Amino acid sequence: MSDVRTRVLYLTDLTYQARGRRYCDEDIQLSADLRQHFVLALCHPLDALDLMDDFDVVVVRNTGPVIHYQQAYDAFTRRARDAGAKVFTELTGKADQRGKQYLLDLFAAGLPVIPTIERPDEIKRLPSVQEYVLKPKMGADSVGLRFVGPEDLNSMELDGTLVQPRIDITYEVSFYFVGRTFHYALYAPDQESRWGLEPYPPTDADLRFAQMFVDWNTIDYGIQRVDACRTVDGDLLLVELEDLNPFLSLDRIAPAQRQAFVDDVVASIAHLADAARSR
Repeated sequence: MSDVRTRVLYLTDLTYQARGRRYCDEDIQLSADLRQHFVLALCHPLDALDLMDDFDVVVVRNTGPVIHYQQAYDAFTRRARDAGAKVFTELTGKADQRGKQYLLDLFAAGLPVIPTIERPDEIKRLPSVQEYVLKPKMGADSVGLRFVGPEDLNSMELDGTLVQPRIDITYEVSFYFVGRTFHYALYAPDQESRWGLEPYPPTDADLRFAQMFVDWNTIDYGIQRVDACRTVDGDLLLVELEDLNPFLSLDRIAPAQRQAFVDDVVASIAHLADAARSR
């Protein structure tokens, strides 16, 4: 592994103010870990297009919701695809990389996801609840999230908006993968504190659930986070498959787990770099 020759451009927005977590702390530490193996430069996503050609791999990390700089991000991804640039996470993802269409597709296919529709004539496919959640189809980080009652829903225009029932749950849980390999799980036992995460010991059934969605996605090199909720009936339902820039909550796991995760990230980036140099 020729690590000393590998140049990594690490995309992050250290100033982004995320609710309940500190992007800057995670990226400062993770980039320091990667710098032990690669020549590494931190870069704001708005500068990626101008700098990417000088690096073997572009690592997309905590850049904040791309809807805040959609035009610049789209220009970066077009250039990366056209040039065959190596991006970690790969730009082949079918989930949050492309918005929330996958929730509609997976629900239509009968997979265990929170029921999701986008047309008024589909409302009857949702369970009858006291409140519904409205999400922008291209939203992220709860931007534009709204709650409405049944009487409001029936009279609303839903252009570019997804509708889901607000269902009763016992907790939310996230499963973290490098490529298609599971590393750790965290859950939020307090429903009022989404990012008050604690280690979660997954069952075999839990892992089969998470692995199903990771295998459905078309990513071999990168990081994926499977977000799910446990219903009061004990079932797991997919909330989100984050394959763009998932926050990792690395400060919430044991040192040995964290080291194994970082080692796998390093190996994956190194393989991408070797492929880039062999072109």
